Amino acid sequence: MINTKHILLFILFNIIIVMKIDAQQDAQYTQYMYNMNVINPAYATDDKDNINFGLLYRSQWVGAVGAPNTVSFFAHSTIAEKLEGGLSIVHDQIGDVVKDTNLFFDLNYVFPVSEKAKLSLGIKAGLSFFSTNFNGFVYSDPLPDPAFAENLNRIFPNIGTGAFYFTDRFYLGFSIPNLLQSKHLDDNSGIVTEGSEALHMFTTGGYVFNINENIKLKPAFMAKSVVGAPLTLDLTSNVLLNDKLEFGLAYRINDGISGLFNLRISDSVRLGYAYDYTVSNLGRFNSGTHEVMFLFDLSKSGKGYDKSPRFF
Repeated sequence: MINTKHILLFILFNIIIVMKIDAQQDAQYTQYMYNMNVINPAYATDDKDNINFGLLYRSQWVGAVGAPNTVSFFAHSTIAEKLEGGLSIVHDQIGDVVKDTNLFFDLNYVFPVSEKAKLSLGIKAGLSFFSTNFNGFVYSDPLPDPAFAENLNRIFPNIGTGAFYFTDRFYLGFSIPNLLQSKHLDDNSGIVTEGSEALHMFTTGGYVFNINENIKLKPAFMAKSVVGAPLTLDLTSNVLLNDKLEFGLAYRINDGISGLFNLRISDSVRLGYAYDYTVSNLGRFNSGTHEVMFLFDLSKSGKGYDKSPRFF
């Protein structure tokens, strides 16, 4: 049996590395604790009966020219004893110019590390479909940049990996969803006409405190990093009432403040919404960010939902 302390020290070591690296993420999420399958291929539920589905739409920096929009979908299920897997699709679009769609399949192995805790190690593999459309692009300089002279339409393979340590009340994870640094453009005659995809690292964690029979407090965090940009750190604190209504606040350091809530409208369906208010200088050019979430659980046995709800 693996020593739990060694596992926690390993993950905490990775957290320290992330905190020291200048960083920036691709798509970002405010309700990340319910979109974990997209972020970490090692995400596990240890739920043998249900297939989990999720859909999230994010409209970022509404009102800003060329503002990004993101749609993500995931499906996750137990496949066999100690083996789980899933599918994730993320479509990220910047204005009408750049489109990036990622299709990934996940597979993870879950094994016990103590009586109440388990560790999952996972991998993901898939394709990224990248395209640009510079038709009608408005240039700020008199002469157009050669980098925008040609539309692109390319497909890149990619793989990712992660670790996820969890109990029924706590989780801590580290992942690198894209290990291959695919080049999107080239350096031709001294003119940079292409960019490459850098490694993005995610560190996540959360805990559920039982205040009383009807109230639970759910603090969580997510750190996102990539070399060459500032670190992004999300701090979130939610309150769950009667295992049905959840609401809270989040702070993305030096970027935004968020309000979020979700409602379990049935044993199998949960709806959520989050609003981000930008506190940086970019806030002068947008009216905020909207994020809508839909979660659905499908029972394999059809016997209903007699177990306590999952909190993350």
